[in-house]
Amino acid sequence: MIATAICALACAVLVVAEHRGLVRVRQASKTIASAAFVVLGARAAGGTAFGQCILVGLVLGAAGDIALLGHGRRAFAAGLALFLAGHVAYCVAIAQREPVARWLPDAGLAAFAPILCGGFVLVLIWPRLGALAAAVIAYVAVIVAFVIGALAAMRTGVVPRAFAVGAVLFFLSDLAVARDRFVARGFTNRALGLPAYYAGQLLIAWTATS
Repeated sequence: MIATAICALACAVLVVAEHRGLVRVRQASKTIASAAFVVLGARAAGGTAFGQCILVGLVLGAAGDIALLGHGRRAFAAGLALFLAGHVAYCVAIAQREPVARWLPDAGLAAFAPILCGGFVLVLIWPRLGALAAAVIAYVAVIVAFVIGALAAMRTGVVPRAFAVGAVLFFLSDLAVARDRFVARGFTNRALGLPAYYAGQLLIAWTATS
């Protein structure tokens, strides 16, 4: 509960810092918020393969957050790679409960939403990707798979609903990042994306013991 409260408070401070351009406050609050969901995940993970994979994903996500505190294409590419690895860890976690071959059929029609959304975003930002094209395609493919797997596992009852909601919130936060990076920069992207991201990571961390 304490880690959750710290993460939520730090996220609120981070949004204010983004709005006012407070660089040092942004750096500190983002680091604290990310460390908080890692602490929560570490306490919840236990000794199961599912929980340990979730913890790995959380740690990689926090590392990606730190990487994105930098500036320029190199920092963004590093953050992208770390988040990609984190999503792979989440996919491996789901596979402990739900066979990968069952993800699409068990997710059913719900699988079309992330697939269509991911495809639309790629088409929209494609002209602006440049050298990042291959990495972004890989990233979109993996996070779409993560969401589909989470939805399938939720529908079969092997993970709680909170886990799937966390995956969807993470996906939505990435849409805000993509819009801010490749379409139109603006505070609105961060005001919506940051709370969605941290809420998603907290929900995923909470379910590590499930």
